[in-house]
Amino acid sequence: MTKVLITCAVTGSIHTPSMSPYLPVTADEITEQALAAAAAGASILHLHARNPDTGQPSALVQDFMAFLPRLKQATDAVLNISTGGSAVMTLDDRLAAPKRAEPEMCSLNMGSMNFALYPAAARISEWKHDWEKPFLENSDDLVFKNTPRDITRILTEMGTERGARFEFECYDISHLYMLKHFVDRGLVQRPLFIQFVFGVLGGMGPDPENLMHMKVIADKLFGDDYMFSVLAAGRHQMPLITMAAAMGGHVRVGLEDSLMIARATLAKTNAEQVVKIRRIVEDLGRDIATPTEARAMLGLKGADRTAI
Repeated sequence: MTKVLITCAVTGSIHTPSMSPYLPVTADEITEQALAAAAAGASILHLHARNPDTGQPSALVQDFMAFLPRLKQATDAVLNISTGGSAVMTLDDRLAAPKRAEPEMCSLNMGSMNFALYPAAARISEWKHDWEKPFLENSDDLVFKNTPRDITRILTEMGTERGARFEFECYDISHLYMLKHFVDRGLVQRPLFIQFVFGVLGGMGPDPENLMHMKVIADKLFGDDYMFSVLAAGRHQMPLITMAAAMGGHVRVGLEDSLMIARATLAKTNAEQVVKIRRIVEDLGRDIATPTEARAMLGLKGADRTAI
């Protein structure tokens, strides 16, 4: 069985800072937590940026470049930059930092979808910033846009022109078929690294049956020439990624996906989640991949060919 790739989504656009005081926001905080996650065993760091003053998701190149060079200098972990950003960003916004950094790897959502975060607003009584509550409440009318034209542009500008490989984020069965469409068009290189995403309202529910069905359809569409990983939101994180590891897949943890380390207990760092899933993976009899092994498995161009 292949070694397990651990991706750590250090900070992201899904959660707001008031939901946890431990979510990294500033460049210093993101750097510190990312390096700790890498030291704990994460071979891939999935990265967003935030406005250091307001905590809002940021697409500004300067906010990414405040921590990316520091990470490249201090760790050999693969730096994976989001092209998803936030549903309120334009595609030009979302591509600004990836185009500047020319990373080895980018994430890519494989379709447009409702991104409904508003149920979380009812569970929060104290807000850190004025923008947080209306942002969550208004997500009942929020669509994340990634049309086939958008996907073509991302694959072309980041893949064909800059040599990045992709974490293909699939929130639904339909996204697997969309990926197959782009494989058939010759815009996607194998091996494929597919992230099955569960538990976001608007996408697939976090049911074990859905994970098994995604694997069946991916096998049918892509044969042996792909790897799958699992991302599960909130309390579903550890159960579903443990199932993925037992099925021969890979895993993703991080405070972007879940703020918790156990029931009713906030994770104080991303590294805590990496340590926990590493222990589970190794107890299942599997080994974790190093960054060097991850690059070989994914066919990455190498850190020396980035612009970070």
